[in-house]
Amino acid sequence: MNYPGHSVKQQAFNITAVKAIQHQLNKKGCGPVDIDGDFDHNTHYAVMLFQTRFTDCFGNPLKIDGIVGPVTWSSLFSNRNVKTITRAPNTLLAAVLDVARSQLGIKEFSSGGNDGSTVTKYHDAAGIRHGQCWAMAFVYWCFNQASIHLEVSNPLYKTGDVFETIVKSKCKIITPKDAKIDAGRVLPGQIFIISTGGGHSHTGLIEKIENEMLITIEGNISHQNTCDAIGVFRRTGRMIESINTGFIEFE
Repeated sequence: MNYPGHSVKQQAFNITAVKAIQHQLNKKGCGPVDIDGDFDHNTHYAVMLFQTRFTDCFGNPLKIDGIVGPVTWSSLFSNRNVKTITRAPNTLLAAVLDVARSQLGIKEFSSGGNDGSTVTKYHDAAGIRHGQCWAMAFVYWCFNQASIHLEVSNPLYKTGDVFETIVKSKCKIITPKDAKIDAGRVLPGQIFIISTGGGHSHTGLIEKIENEMLITIEGNISHQNTCDAIGVFRRTGRMIESINTGFIEFE
């Protein structure tokens, strides 16, 4: 059964989806629960047990909340039900992702130094000082390289500041509320924006979406599951709902 497009939890009215969930919980040894379409306390606790015992499709621990969202759903019903979106909506964004992939594995000279000849090209492209955080500068560099190759205008404002990019670039913003209403608006090639508080932020590029889980390419981060090697890496496990500021949309 395919994911219904929304999280399934207690007091859910989607009887067909709830029955399918109950059947799978019993099949996975997390019951017994009655297959009656009623997402009751027993079903809720069985989902939590499943989330405790099993991982997502990347081997990461599931969030233990008793809610069957897209990640728990894909684990419960196996990867064959994962809806994957890999195609960028236009030529520019496809080219941006190709450029970003070419940078995977680029690292700073000293971890956490925001510097080194391998990353200063991002600083220079965005017009910011060497040694500054460069997540947005990396994104700008990718767009600039793709725009030069395609002989088109770069829609991004030249800056290493995420919030200045939002205000001054030729783009629209998909808010977290917009994405919650219609997750299908979030597409490969878009820029995600996370506010980290105190006027600080982080950003990166969406490479693909599996249900509502993002696979991203990000600069100025550590390699996944390590505490060192700051550079450009592919990151899995970010959920659409975890992006607290929004997504930059290009028409």
